[in-house]
Amino acid sequence: MLQQYKTVAGYGEDYIVIERSRFIGYAQRVTTEEEASAFIAMIKKKHWDATHNCSAFVIGENDQIQRSSDDGEPSGTAGKPILECIKKNGVKDTVVVVTRYFGGIKLGAGGLVRAYTAGTVTALKAAKIVVHTLHQKISVDVDYHWWGKVENELRLTEQRVVGTDFTDRVTAHVLIPDGHQDDFIAGMIDLTNGQAKIVLGDKEYVEVPVEAVEDEE
Repeated sequence: MLQQYKTVAGYGEDYIVIERSRFIGYAQRVTTEEEASAFIAMIKKKHWDATHNCSAFVIGENDQIQRSSDDGEPSGTAGKPILECIKKNGVKDTVVVVTRYFGGIKLGAGGLVRAYTAGTVTALKAAKIVVHTLHQKISVDVDYHWWGKVENELRLTEQRVVGTDFTDRVTAHVLIPDGHQDDFIAGMIDLTNGQAKIVLGDKEYVEVPVEAVEDEE
């Protein structure tokens, strides 16, 4: 598993107007080529009367699936810029469709590249890019005698506590950034004079928003 990766939070849609042509950018998180193809087909059906519905997607931990389509625009002026913008932003498991309604003014090859890049940026901003950071779930089980100290330490160090069970003992379930497990466990053992019972759970990703979206330049 990757220590961290970027993707989109979910569905996003927005538009820009360039030289009277309307470019509508759509983005969605997908995990398979079938999901990406279905999303593209849905947008094409929605905008059956558009001049072009150009698209690209990147899927897989190592970006092993990459596809793009110019959908009738001059070769390399639409699908490739969309794909390169997705990759420039380091976004995985993402499909983008940029729909164009021609406004009567030809943009030229360079203008098309810039326009479809801008449409992609618009889509990614609307969908909101997030970072998924790998965390280890750790359960800290203590007697009530130690709970005050443990709770205070978790609060002071701003740990991500995802649940607490109160039975005959107290068990706090905490998500620790992968690679920092040993330090956290050692700290808990030291804090409780070795009385804490530590159980390692599954690893999972924690999602955090990212503000900036870059174009291809």
